[in-house]
Amino acid sequence: MEIIRTVKALTERLDALRGEGKSIGLVPTMGALHAGHISLVDRARRDNDVVVVSVFVNPTQFNNPTDLATYPRTEEADVAKLEAAGVDIAFIPAVEEIYPEPDTRQFDLGPVAEVMEGAMRPGHFNGVAQIVSKLFGYVRPTRAYFGEKDFQQIAVIRRMAQIEGFDELEIIDCPIKREADGLAMSSRNVRLTAEQREMAPVIHRTLDESLLWASTHSVGQTKQFVIDTINSFPFMKVEYYEIVDALTMQPIADWADAEQAVGCVTVFCGDVRLIDNIKYPPRR
Repeated sequence: MEIIRTVKALTERLDALRGEGKSIGLVPTMGALHAGHISLVDRARRDNDVVVVSVFVNPTQFNNPTDLATYPRTEEADVAKLEAAGVDIAFIPAVEEIYPEPDTRQFDLGPVAEVMEGAMRPGHFNGVAQIVSKLFGYVRPTRAYFGEKDFQQIAVIRRMAQIEGFDELEIIDCPIKREADGLAMSSRNVRLTAEQREMAPVIHRTLDESLLWASTHSVGQTKQFVIDTINSFPFMKVEYYEIVDALTMQPIADWADAEQAVGCVTVFCGDVRLIDNIKYPPRR
């Protein structure tokens, strides 16, 4: 596996591989890698001749300085995992390499970026669009891979790709990878105390229970069930739970309002912010 730290070296290497007719898969990450990331790598390896994984904690997508400061950074362990997974190129740049000067671009991301995470974390999705657009430009991948845990983020990235003209790039969304007890894998999970980690699976368990509840209850009643249930457990505080149209990310009032409804939740477990989601069966 090659470790590349500069944009110049990355683009030169990939231009050569493209010249050989190789397809390129990109898996953007912020490091602190776990089995969820590796599942994206595995999919990319199946689909492409060359797999590039970026490891970069992007400062422009953090609206909370404490969150940026405490985000886990584990480069040595990350490199070992990527090598074991058969990655061809690990792109691990410094902040100064990506942002030699401030990125002042503002993206017209539209309604998909205005709700849920967009409302709770002002500027977050613009920062995501900044870094992912840069990576798409550097790598010019055939396909790029993202986990469905960040469900809204995928919609935002699709919108960014559309407005930035990455028309030939295929964006692949991959299923959430979970721990044995159902907790969605996340780099933030390592910050949970032992007691919090024991409690955190209630998020997915409640979402799962809401599938049956939803079959005989309204959208509003289902939302309240999820919020009240999760909040009834120690350490747990729901920031928001929205049931939205999977394409537009807009909240729905009735099950018939969306061909595919998705419930998206953000929960503080202690001071660790966890996200998850679940798809509801079509009711049309």
